[in-house]
Amino acid sequence: MANKKLLLIDGNSVAFRAFYALYRQLDRFQNPEGLHTNAIYAFKNMLDVILKQENPSHVLVAFDAGKVTFRTKLYSDYKGGRQKTPGELLEQIPYIKEMLKDLGIKSYELVNYEADDIIGTYSKMGEEAGYQVAIVSGDKDLTQLASDSTTVYVTKSGVSELEAFTPEHMKEVNGVTPTEFIDMKALMGDNSDNYPGVTKVGPKTASNLIQKYGSVENIYKHIDEMKKSKLKENLINDKDKAFLAKTLATIDRTSPVEFKLDELKKQETNVVDLRKFYEQMNFRRFLAELNNSNSEIGEVSDKKVDYIVLDEQNLNKLPNVKSEVSFYLGMFGENYHLADFVGFSLKMGDNVYVSNDVSLLTKQPLQTLLEDQAVNKNVFDLKRTIVGLHRLGIKANNINYDMLLASYLVNNENNSNDLGEICQLYNYYDLQPDVDIYGKGKKAAIPDEEIFFNHLAGKVLAIEALKPTLLKRLTEHEQDDLYETIEMPVANVLAKMEITGLKTDASTLVQLGNDFGQRLTELEADIYLEAGERFNINSPKQLGQILFEKLELPPIKKTKTGYSTSVEVLEQLKDQSPIVQKVLDYRQIAKIQSTYVKGLLDVIQPDGRVHTRYQQTLTATGRLSSVDPNLQNIPVRLEEGKKIRKAFIPSNKDGYIFSCDYSQVELRVLAHVSGDENMQEAFKTGYDIHAHTAMKIFHLDSPDEVTPNMRRHAKAVNFGIVYGISDYGLSKNLGISRKQAKEFIDNYFEQYPKIKDYMDKEINFAREKGYVETIMHRRRYLPDIHAKNFNVRSFAERTAINSPIQGGAADIIKIAMINMQKKLDELNLKSKMLIQVHDELIFDVPADELETIKKVVPEVMQNAVHLDVPLVADSNWGHDWYEAK
Repeated sequence: MANKKLLLIDGNSVAFRAFYALYRQLDRFQNPEGLHTNAIYAFKNMLDVILKQENPSHVLVAFDAGKVTFRTKLYSDYKGGRQKTPGELLEQIPYIKEMLKDLGIKSYELVNYEADDIIGTYSKMGEEAGYQVAIVSGDKDLTQLASDSTTVYVTKSGVSELEAFTPEHMKEVNGVTPTEFIDMKALMGDNSDNYPGVTKVGPKTASNLIQKYGSVENIYKHIDEMKKSKLKENLINDKDKAFLAKTLATIDRTSPVEFKLDELKKQETNVVDLRKFYEQMNFRRFLAELNNSNSEIGEVSDKKVDYIVLDEQNLNKLPNVKSEVSFYLGMFGENYHLADFVGFSLKMGDNVYVSNDVSLLTKQPLQTLLEDQAVNKNVFDLKRTIVGLHRLGIKANNINYDMLLASYLVNNENNSNDLGEICQLYNYYDLQPDVDIYGKGKKAAIPDEEIFFNHLAGKVLAIEALKPTLLKRLTEHEQDDLYETIEMPVANVLAKMEITGLKTDASTLVQLGNDFGQRLTELEADIYLEAGERFNINSPKQLGQILFEKLELPPIKKTKTGYSTSVEVLEQLKDQSPIVQKVLDYRQIAKIQSTYVKGLLDVIQPDGRVHTRYQQTLTATGRLSSVDPNLQNIPVRLEEGKKIRKAFIPSNKDGYIFSCDYSQVELRVLAHVSGDENMQEAFKTGYDIHAHTAMKIFHLDSPDEVTPNMRRHAKAVNFGIVYGISDYGLSKNLGISRKQAKEFIDNYFEQYPKIKDYMDKEINFAREKGYVETIMHRRRYLPDIHAKNFNVRSFAERTAINSPIQGGAADIIKIAMINMQKKLDELNLKSKMLIQVHDELIFDVPADELETIKKVVPEVMQNAVHLDVPLVADSNWGHDWYEAK
């Protein structure tokens, strides 16, 4: 048994010391969810030191079970003078226990006993069984347990520096043996544990008395022999206190502990759970150490896998799979409409097949397999795969699992599009991120063939390996329906829309470019005239000198390089000089010219269309984002921006562009989720919601009394509430006093009380759960909801209010898109869905189908979901997108 060593740690005491060791860095030690982590971090540092030093075979960390113990029954004020444990420390204790479990270390607490008693009992058991014992505490009370077999380490500065107490060291420090130290404590009392000893007996006097008499009992046995003195008088008067103190100070070494010594054996570290824990705590240093010390599991590496390289000769040897395959199509570049193909991998049965020749996919039996309706396909990115295969002339069918979408729904805060990066989020470290293989250039830096094929094979294995984990998480989050009936089907719809593209008239763009060029020339001349000189309008420094020095406009904001000429600043100055509005117009038209005229001309493909790419996994709310080019952000406030839409035309000369958009869908979602009867009444009776709100906040009796300005203010309040606006924000938006803005908001909540209840409920839900969700269970995680910084926390609270509303609206338009595509297919129409612009759907409609579409589209959109208020969709059409608005 000599080689066995038992390590016992006083959990509460060390955690307390750990907390204060890094107390000055409390704000720095927080994880993304706002949990303080300083005590956890310092505790782990101490643990590393003592584990390395002692190399124990058995370990236990003991914790106090509560404030009530057998000692409090003997003396009710025991530990009564202690300050309340900081909440920032209390919140960390459960996580310290979780970390210990992941490290393979048992923690334990025992009702009615202190951690000291657990440690005293196990140290005695260890000594009797022939173990060497090491004890770690921040409290010297445990030094009474030191013996020839037991060393007690007490933390000094911080928690990593330890003072070793052996019987010899106890004699040096206190002049008494470890057992006699109990008697010393009996005479001195303990301010920390709040029990008295003998009046005016300190450490030196107590030590001298015990060195002479050996124990408290022996002191009182010889008390009559002492010379008359104040000390003798105090000893006699406080005899009961001395014996009570000795009882309180004595560690119970026969506590009814649950586990046998063998059950304290240190277990293997659970690397997967520990890595997850370190990631949750944001402990980068410990993560790096874990990866370096666990090469098989912890390091990111392309684990060697078995694969078969496909070529034309062995294609006919592929097995005949009838049920399920996993497939990865490799392309280098974000824009998969144009990206270079680099290869593919395919898992069929037990075999993995790879190739860098994508033309093999167009040959038999691969094309038949990919198009087979009966064979399920697992892929990384459904939309990317469908579009990529379409470029090769293959119509992919029955893709029933999308790893990217599943990962996105499980946690949309970590929405990487890189398969390797996503694998790491779920502790699958057999695959490197693409950037580690291909580099960061515009062209793929293909590594040697063996590494490349191994990486391709690893991807298809990862897709299959993580499928059960991700599907299980979706089920746990009640997101199966969201994944299966919304995100997967809408990905198919989006792929179809992207492939269709939008016919674009280049000549219209060229003409608009000429017109805008002329307008910019005119604006330049006007600006120079107002300034009294020529200068570089695009130079913030030169523009600032003209506005704030020469024209003496009041400077609102300064930057490190001079005056700020941001849009926000210029908007506040536009009424003070005509030059300001002209500069704003110049900037907007110049941006439209470069971004939308030249930008669109550059991306028209040989088929005469632009093929935008929808980012389905980008936003935390579920809203779609359009890129390459962005067709959702064409500016419409300025007439020049609106004119860009003239370039988007139907496929047929006599056809139509048809637009249908939801009316105030976010406010309708708010009315539904809040259950507010007043707002619901407005929507049910068809009132103008902004006029209705104006009546409420301005206390009017009739809609006839609502002025346009009142309606404008009410509209700002309505939409501001959706985004959790403050009185300050509203006052800034409307140019009114903060007091008046607060009045508007108070009146609003008075008239719509359940909206305030909804807001409070969502914030409280977020604080409790760490996330909020839409009616379809789309989650938005809010790691800053407990942040100490007011501004950071306030933003998280506003997000908690808004996300279920904005996310709910995103869910509704997606359902409408799915149902609309089904209807187009069902009616066998030639009309095609082209674009989604948040609450609006755009269609390419042949002339002979216009009447059908005018009826079908609003009907489908209005019946996408059933809320407590009606959904309303408004339609327009014309011979280009401009006319359709």
